[in-house]
Amino acid sequence: MAEVVERPRVAVNVVLFVLTGASTLVAGTMFSGSPTFDAFRSASGPAWLLSGVPFACTLLAILGVHEFGHYFTARHYGAQVSLPFFIPAPPPLFLFGTMGAIIRMRSPARDRNSLFDIAAAGPLAGLAVALPAVIIGLAWSTVMPTPPGGYLAFGDSLLIRWLVHLRFGSIPGGAMVFTHPVADAAWAGFLVTALNLFPVGQLDGGRIAYALFGRHHRAVGVLTVAGLILMGVLTWSPNWFVWAALLLLLIGFHHGAILDDVTPLSPGRRVVGLACFVLMVLLVPPVPIQFG
Repeated sequence: MAEVVERPRVAVNVVLFVLTGASTLVAGTMFSGSPTFDAFRSASGPAWLLSGVPFACTLLAILGVHEFGHYFTARHYGAQVSLPFFIPAPPPLFLFGTMGAIIRMRSPARDRNSLFDIAAAGPLAGLAVALPAVIIGLAWSTVMPTPPGGYLAFGDSLLIRWLVHLRFGSIPGGAMVFTHPVADAAWAGFLVTALNLFPVGQLDGGRIAYALFGRHHRAVGVLTVAGLILMGVLTWSPNWFVWAALLLLLIGFHHGAILDDVTPLSPGRRVVGLACFVLMVLLVPPVPIQFG
């Protein structure tokens, strides 16, 4: 009797990707700074959506490469894994038009080394797209006088602050960087990467923490949430409290078992794992959104 192989159903993945492409395209129309694509803002009919192309394409590339980093690494180790599910979100309620993307692990990881590789592959792959994107986006950005009225600005992470200084030097008082949409999308990609690297539960960082610390990963997660609450108190930014609440209510501290929990993580992976958490610190803006 011939073996029947069940083909993965990709219709849902395709529909969600199309919807996310549409929602990020609409969100992208709110980010100006590209002379070529800004010209479409005055167009009549659907052509005005073209003004959102730089932002949408950059963000989708970062998210897609991130998730396929997980996918292909999992397939390399023979793990059963779904294709990425992109999550559309209506702008302007959700500023970026998406809540990211996820994949579903349908089988446990073989051991700590394979678990680590699957978890770390996503953020590192996404960062390989986001970093050149932010460099290109900043090269296309300009310094302009601070608007006299109210405005919304993205807060600087340590890495963004260093890159801005490298590009523009010291920004004079009464001026600010008017970022290109590609840089805005890269900023969003950095934020998504940083949030995924929080060492909590089944986030990428939680899986890395499990591979690094084993049964102590839960304590690491609790300390992380406590640190987020402390950051909220110190900066008085509600974002930290929101993230702490989401981690507690939606993610939790549980991590599923792996097939071999005895084989230790290799020394090289331990170094990369600690580097991932250093990246998390470099990518997280202390005050994500600022109002002027």
